Amino acid sequence: MAKVFSEKVILVEGRSDKLKLLTILAEATEIVCTNGTISNVKLEEILSPLEELPIYAFLDSDKSGEQIRSVVRKVYPEAIHLYTNPVYGEVANTPLDVLASILQRAKIKVKKEFLL
Repeated sequence: MAKVFSEKVILVEGRSDKLKLLTILAEATEIVCTNGTISNVKLEEILSPLEELPIYAFLDSDKSGEQIRSVVRKVYPEAIHLYTNPVYGEVANTPLDVLASILQRAKIKVKKEFLL
């Protein structure tokens, strides 16, 4: 089977965030989980093989998400930050249609059935 090469990287906090995004994505995208808080060194370690790709940080609207965002801003200032509505708190709790519209606004292809 031929390897599909990703065109973008989305950084999320956990597996549930990753699974939710995989449901709606319509393009080859590498989704990397931080599995909680992360250091500058660990972030570089997990993203360095993918540095040539655009990096999107799609993190929860909570203290942990903001801490990770802060590290991303320092290590990858060119990263594009995506935000879920604080009402939902977490990416995993955000409705699929809302996630799809956030991703679409960032020029990330999503499956049409998730767009209202």
